[in-house]
Amino acid sequence: MGIAPQPVGFQDSDRALQRVRGGQAELEEEVRGKVLTTRLETMLKWAKQVSIWPVEKVVTWARLRSVWPATFGLACCAIEMMCTVAPDFDIARFGMELFRASPRQADLMIVSGRVARKMAPVLRQIYDQMVEPKWVISMGACASCGGVFNNYTIVQGVDRIVPVDVYVAGCPPRPEALLNSIIKLYEKIQREGMKRG
Repeated sequence: MGIAPQPVGFQDSDRALQRVRGGQAELEEEVRGKVLTTRLETMLKWAKQVSIWPVEKVVTWARLRSVWPATFGLACCAIEMMCTVAPDFDIARFGMELFRASPRQADLMIVSGRVARKMAPVLRQIYDQMVEPKWVISMGACASCGGVFNNYTIVQGVDRIVPVDVYVAGCPPRPEALLNSIIKLYEKIQREGMKRG
């Protein structure tokens, strides 16, 4: 009875097994070196084939796709803001389906509704706690200019408290108007690039 021929590569694995028994550290170091070399060569080959974007474009791209709104609904406009999350309008296509309850996790404040003078310091505090860069959308006539409430209790425009990037007209504005203002904000972010923040 003859011995069956060993498949190709079997001797190599047999030698490797002996080396493992003899010197585990040597084999591990050799394998690590081959893996790292292979990874680096692959990455360099890939980098030559793919055109690398400038850092500014990468940061702008990331900012556009990671705008998270803070919840700040004050009056009837807030109901229209809530409608934008519903399936009919689907704000999720902008990656904004989750309104943040903590200002430290949000970079967009949508002020929807009238702002009372007592609420103004709270609004400013929440704005100050938001991460940089931050943006503000003033939603509705009451937030933008006081609306029909031309009296001492209502702030005549939220821009007296925080800087506003986009104004949404209407009383109350439809969810489509808010979605349009988000598109306008995206255009503004793209124009600004890394200048802000």
